[in-house]
Amino acid sequence: MDDIDQSILILLQENARISMTELGKKVGLSTPAVNERVKKLEDKGVIKGYRAIIDTEKLNKSVTAFILFDTKQGKSFRDFCKKDHNVVECHRLAGQFSYLVKIVTESVQSLEEFIDSSLAYGEPSTLIKLSSVVEYRPFS
Repeated sequence: MDDIDQSILILLQENARISMTELGKKVGLSTPAVNERVKKLEDKGVIKGYRAIIDTEKLNKSVTAFILFDTKQGKSFRDFCKKDHNVVECHRLAGQFSYLVKIVTESVQSLEEFIDSSLAYGEPSTLIKLSSVVEYRPFS
């Protein structure tokens, strides 16, 4: 991967809807050449997909929490997280806690319901987001 590929990745992370023509202009390549590079990055699995960034407040989901979870029931806990629509991320960890779960939900009450349901799998430690200093930054 060279500097042009790195530039392409940064630009696509900033705006995945950029046209291949505009992307080519920004990195100094023709449209077919940049299109071929993007296709190769997709084929290699470097680019796994494209997503929209949603304003959760506009969807009345104003509570974001991170739950550090200590459990000995890993598979059951993972299945529980996969089924809950409030879970937007679940990461396996090394160290004191087994998992880090990110919840985006409508209210503190619905967060509390998730926590109460999760108690069957172990011990949660909940952190509620107040604000975000860096919410998203492209990888370089």
